[in-house]
Amino acid sequence: MDLYTPILVLGAIAAAFAVGSVGIALAVGPRRYNRSKLEAYECGIEPLPPEDLSRHGIGQRFPIKYYLTAMLFIIFDIEIVFLYPWAVAFDSLGLFALVEMLLFMATVFVAYAYVWRRGGLTWD
Repeated sequence: MDLYTPILVLGAIAAAFAVGSVGIALAVGPRRYNRSKLEAYECGIEPLPPEDLSRHGIGQRFPIKYYLTAMLFIIFDIEIVFLYPWAVAFDSLGLFALVEMLLFMATVFVAYAYVWRRGGLTWD
């Protein structure tokens, strides 16, 4: 049990901070509700009225930019997932691992530059 005590203490501190932050915000925060604050937030797109949803029988269509942004996030998130174990074991891996990681990062940055030049990061 002594091995897990620091982890349990850190978890308790994190939970207390999260609950305390929400509690303090509810206690001292302003309460100015209006129609727009009470509506569901759909990434900046105005939600369709219920009568339109029942008439068409479908949900609202999202622009393709949302999906492209999600895919770019996943690509760069996976890059970070590969960087963490490499950084932990960097001392024991040697020069070969450094060169391999530089090649990997160069490949990802070339893809990033391509997307940037093609306008994939501009929001219309």
